[in-house]
Amino acid sequence: MSSAYDYSFDKIDGGPLPMTTFKDKVVLVVNTASKCGLTPQYNGLETLYSDYKDKGLVVLGVPCNQFMGQEPGTEAEIQTFCSTTFGIDFPMTAKVEVKEAGRHPFYAWAEQELGEPAVPVWNFHKILVGKNGEALQAFGPRTEPQDEGLIKAIEAAL
Repeated sequence: MSSAYDYSFDKIDGGPLPMTTFKDKVVLVVNTASKCGLTPQYNGLETLYSDYKDKGLVVLGVPCNQFMGQEPGTEAEIQTFCSTTFGIDFPMTAKVEVKEAGRHPFYAWAEQELGEPAVPVWNFHKILVGKNGEALQAFGPRTEPQDEGLIKAIEAAL
């Protein structure tokens, strides 16, 4: 049986970012975009990360340009935007595709594990991964980072 630990991204500033980096942590994987109506969710995601990182939560931002070209920048531009506009401290990957044929293998795995709810339909879709690398639950783009259901799922996983 596969787990999230079988997959690896690239860091936004270069180099590999294997999911095993987050072993024994709960990871909220979020496909992000800098020019989206939902971009202010970065504030909530950073708050979530700072509130729960000492308890074992990692927020992993995954920039994607597949939804109306709302993440057009380079990795350096995305990183600068996130740090200067939102003070993002959580890890970010290099830009990837999250749906259809060219999608990152992690997203194919998440769909296999969770079904249709794991397929991103827009920016800021969230996939919660448990401490053992299992796919726990998917949350749609309009689920705010401070949503009660999301927080309960995170706390239960921690």
